[in-house]
Amino acid sequence: MTRSLSEDQLRLLRLRSQLLTGDRPGDAHEVVRVMGGIQAQDTPASRLAVRPRGAGLDARAVRDACNRERSLVRTWAMRGTLHMLTAEDVGWLVALLGPVFAAANRRRRLQLGLDDDRCARGLRAIGKVLAADGPLPRGELVSRLAGEGVVVDPRSQAPAHLVAYAAMQGLVCRGPDLDDDEPTYVLLDDWVGGRRPALDPEAALAELTRRYLGAHGPATPADLAAWAGIAAGRARRGFELLAGELVEVEAAGTPAWTLADAKVPRSGRGRPCVRLLYRFDEYLLGWRGRDLVLSPRFARRIQAGGGWIHPAVVVDGRVVGTWRLAPKTGDRLTVTVEPFEPLDGALPGLEAEAADLGRFLGATTTVMIAGEAPKAR
Repeated sequence: MTRSLSEDQLRLLRLRSQLLTGDRPGDAHEVVRVMGGIQAQDTPASRLAVRPRGAGLDARAVRDACNRERSLVRTWAMRGTLHMLTAEDVGWLVALLGPVFAAANRRRRLQLGLDDDRCARGLRAIGKVLAADGPLPRGELVSRLAGEGVVVDPRSQAPAHLVAYAAMQGLVCRGPDLDDDEPTYVLLDDWVGGRRPALDPEAALAELTRRYLGAHGPATPADLAAWAGIAAGRARRGFELLAGELVEVEAAGTPAWTLADAKVPRSGRGRPCVRLLYRFDEYLLGWRGRDLVLSPRFARRIQAGGGWIHPAVVVDGRVVGTWRLAPKTGDRLTVTVEPFEPLDGALPGLEAEAADLGRFLGATTTVMIAGEAPKAR
């Protein structure tokens, strides 16, 4: 018999899948492994996405995992965007998804003067330059490429597209960040060494689906297609490959699937689960639609246009406001919350979240609710 889930149960189950409630890992690598990847085109936001999903982690731990330990790697993956992945997952994910987005972006590359011949020469030159002198920031890499006879206009988007293309081909990835989080680039094989297990395409698609449902279930093939940026037919095939591992549920009136070992939480009136989620958080990017967690009345407060996703205040799985961080002054941070509705019983949880945000960033946090006096925590 198919289990029927209420909207409240569905939100609670997704919170747990997203590591936003329940047991949370004490290791940044494990957080990213469970999540399957964290969007990382905004470097500070990617670190802050780890905070509410980990226990006792701080920004330095996430930075070290990326820059020093190399257990986390930034490269282009889901949706053709930059993601933070585990070093063990980079190989099969890039092999599965890289060709999809490299092909999809060809028209734009041609518009930028990056025809197939120039891209091929560019990859050879990038390999030579980074093997000799990597890591390099993009501007210096472009300058070195000119010395190898591959000239791209540094004032255009061509350098970004050429580097992304090289990453989608499995040649490069992000290296250690410089001051102010300026990215550098390295050869992927040099950076991760032998931590790149290969999977055949069907096995990789099955693993992608398994990771997705582990962090987003209950969900549908259409949700997987939107999250990964793959064709609907490939997403359906991913679900078919896992048929023996899945359980169908009725999620707020819609058929959806979850991994068989996922536990369905009970709705209750316990202490509210309050989370401060920063820009581009996976909780707002991981499904085809957001109506379950974000009222259409307030949708433009979170995404006014384009791909920019603003920080969200989440209470028991529902987005109830936005927030922002003022620039750090000494060891103090100010968190300003603009609620969509009265927060009432969620205030203690909000203050605790703001205090944990300060701990993560090494600061004392002052909370301001729009129109109210500040509270230092």
